[in-house]
Amino acid sequence: MTSSTVPTPAGLLRLVLGDQLDRNNPALTGIDAAADRIVMIEAPGEASHVRSHKARIALFLSAMRHFAQSLRDEGLPLEYWPLERAGPAALTDRLGLLIDALRPAAVVVCEPGEWRVLAALQDLCAGRGVPLRILPDTHFLCSTEAFARWAGPSRTLRMEHFYRTMRRRHGVLMQADGEPE
Repeated sequence: MTSSTVPTPAGLLRLVLGDQLDRNNPALTGIDAAADRIVMIEAPGEASHVRSHKARIALFLSAMRHFAQSLRDEGLPLEYWPLERAGPAALTDRLGLLIDALRPAAVVVCEPGEWRVLAALQDLCAGRGVPLRILPDTHFLCSTEAFARWAGPSRTLRMEHFYRTMRRRHGVLMQADGEPE
């Protein structure tokens, strides 16, 4: 194989998960449209992992497709793998094929909301020798690190106590005396 037939490594592969459809997604921050690629994948395995109503799945896919179109309208480089495209069913198997084809310097993703997805991405990237950059999820008022600090070594956790702490911190649903309602 000559050097002219070896694909040139891409910049960053910026993975946007289906439940993180927001232009302020940390994975999209500072994108270099000349070198980076945004990746969105509709994966049959994800649609069937948790039992969901067909209407919910249709809305989810519609939201993904509309967001993808908005990225295209901005002129951003997007690799979109629709549900009907032939290939493996699992998100990570589809992503693995794109990593193999594009040879990115790293995969960048906003912290997944599911441990299962996070572990699968870590395993995939480690197995392919591609660095995985996991950015803190700014879609929530509390990061996983802040929650871990709050929980500490406690053996029992009550969400009521956590919610009261968060309401005090963010001034949400508070009474005049400074106590949560």
